[in-house]
Amino acid sequence: MVYTPRSARHGALLVGAVAVLGLLTGCGNGKDAQGGAPITASGPAAPASDTSRSPVSATSAEGAASGEASSGAPASASAPKAPAATGGRTTTPAAASSRCHTSELRASVGRNDPGAGQENFPVVITNTSGRTCTLRGYPGAAFVNGSGSQLGPDPKRQSGSPVTVTLKPGKSAWSGLTFSNPEVSGARSATPAALLVTPPDERDHLKVTWPGGPVPVSGNSSSVFLTVLGAGTAP
Repeated sequence: MVYTPRSARHGALLVGAVAVLGLLTGCGNGKDAQGGAPITASGPAAPASDTSRSPVSATSAEGAASGEASSGAPASASAPKAPAATGGRTTTPAAASSRCHTSELRASVGRNDPGAGQENFPVVITNTSGRTCTLRGYPGAAFVNGSGSQLGPDPKRQSGSPVTVTLKPGKSAWSGLTFSNPEVSGARSATPAALLVTPPDERDHLKVTWPGGPVPVSGNSSSVFLTVLGAGTAP
């Protein structure tokens, strides 16, 4: 056993105590070994906040989670739905038949059917178009001479109940044109060159060569009458 003087042992203890104190001071100063920055030792670190972005609500986050999961684009709650198809075809309502227009029609004057001093001519209107259309009511009519001037007043309408006549392509409707024979009635007469026929509710007319000879244009019993349109070409 080596004898160590008491003063030497006291010095060694003093040096050891100073070293321990230095270690404790180094551990408790809150700085790391490299940068000297303080270290927080209590609890987990809080997430970093990005101040360059606006806050996202919980509803928006849920929408993004559900709508962007597969395509990366936000889902639209108001996206229009495609129309339902039946058997691979879309359906549209059938168009209703509409009025016949002058450009779709042809007029003619049928054979006279005289009786008891009366002259009776059927005025026939035929559908020359490729569609079905309708006529209803009375046509207009006027006798004209070769220069286009009207002879006598417009025909009057005989009483009757208008009906809607449906004309398929090629089908006809007719109206009776009636007047007293001028030789019997004594009315002043003239021989027209043509008869102008205006379909119901139309402005343009159809021109037909008049085959019936003299017609009354003034004086007693000079009135000319038209009947309401009916289906067909004659009574």
